Amino acid sequence: MKKIIKPWGYEKLLENNKYYTLKELFMKKGKRCSLQFHKKKRETIFVLSGQLKIIKGNSRKNLKSKTYTKGQSLTINPKVIHRMEGVTNSLYLEASTSQLNDVVRLEDDYNRS
Repeated sequence: MKKIIKPWGYEKLLENNKYYTLKELFMKKGKRCSLQFHKKKRETIFVLSGQLKIIKGNSRKNLKSKTYTKGQSLTINPKVIHRMEGVTNSLYLEASTSQLNDVVRLEDDYNRS
């Protein structure tokens, strides 16, 4: 299992094969990932603990947010703009198609491109 430290927490790559990828992610309270979209990748988020705010929409002008708690899930289709934010320290799973490098960042708090 590979653990990757991120400025907002960490992700653990639990499984990656040609059919699917499964990650465990930890989002620190008050931190958030990039505002981003994927050209091909489809992902499902399942909250294990905490309160995770997910912002999503079809355009930057049409973003809506909802807070998810333990046991709640959401699927994000390709080309949907999205971002996760820790309302509290949050642990969640991400099951997705296997395009690990399919990330288009639109905005990033940590100046990543």
